[in-house]
Amino acid sequence: QVQLVESGGGLVQAGGSLRLSCVASRYVFSVNAMGWYRQAPGRQRELVATITRATTTNYADSVKGRFTISRDNAKNTVTVYLQMDSLRPDDTAVYYCKANVGGYDYWGQGTQVTVSS
Repeated sequence: QVQLVESGGGLVQAGGSLRLSCVASRYVFSVNAMGWYRQAPGRQRELVATITRATTTNYADSVKGRFTISRDNAKNTVTVYLQMDSLRPDDTAVYYCKANVGGYDYWGQGTQVTVSS
């Protein structure tokens, strides 16, 4: 069973920064693309950013220039980061990590990000 452990959420004022982390610690050689998604209350889950095994990145238009996704492929773990700068109140959501492992998608438990105005 693949497990994704997320951390780094919290409360921040508008204009501030947070960094989210997501660690996959099993089947690391089969981890393909990873990404971050978010879901605000009353809204559908939406893509924030993705990164392939070759570190090609893709961003939602709403976060381009403010968020940066990166990835660290270590021997026994794969970690994906989301550096979030210039945060805005409309970035408030539960952020979920997703990993494609061996052709199957796995999700983390989610971490709350709240941006106050």
